[in-house]
Amino acid sequence: MTHNPHAKWTPPPTAPPEPEPKKPRRWFLWTFLAVQVLFILWILTGVDATREAGENCQGLDAQTCHDAATAGAAIGLGIVLALWAAVDIILGITYAIVRVNRRPRR
Repeated sequence: MTHNPHAKWTPPPTAPPEPEPKKPRRWFLWTFLAVQVLFILWILTGVDATREAGENCQGLDAQTCHDAATAGAAIGLGIVLALWAAVDIILGITYAIVRVNRRPRR
């Protein structure tokens, strides 16, 4: 074999680089945050509506009207909070199921 001193050296061919892995989408995080914002807005609008409720009492004295509005607001707030907790539990269970199904199987 003869060795040519003027031949240029070229590196051996390499495999093409592997594509970078896809960044996981944060769909659940944004869905969860959107639900939280909706419930907060619901509570804030409910509280705002109770301030105006005392003005529409016909035939009741001011104290009875105020007490009725306060009781209604407390009941409404309790229902919204219970619904909020139930929705968060359902979202959490759904997230856990999706997460388990995405794990690689052995």
